[in-house]
Amino acid sequence: MQVRFRVHGGVQGVGFRRFVARTAEAQGLAGWVRNELDGSVSGEAEGPEAALEAFRARLAEGPPFAAVLRLDWEGLDMRSSLPLPLPFDIRR
Repeated sequence: MQVRFRVHGGVQGVGFRRFVARTAEAQGLAGWVRNELDGSVSGEAEGPEAALEAFRARLAEGPPFAAVLRLDWEGLDMRSSLPLPLPFDIRR
């Protein structure tokens, strides 16, 4: 299963991308994460449904210094060629 996500709030400058990557790797997910110009953080992740649900719950909480206001989450119909189980890339 593959998803696209976007996290809104105080999520840049607080280690959020690193948090996302560590969380994804702990769940065995492949994908990527990046900062957006509007101050949000977005990405894609692929893996088993249960792992993605655990990942989603952690994103909604965020790391200690983040302030997550909203999490947009969209399931994608197509499977990508993301390598499993790793890596999970932090993009600039």
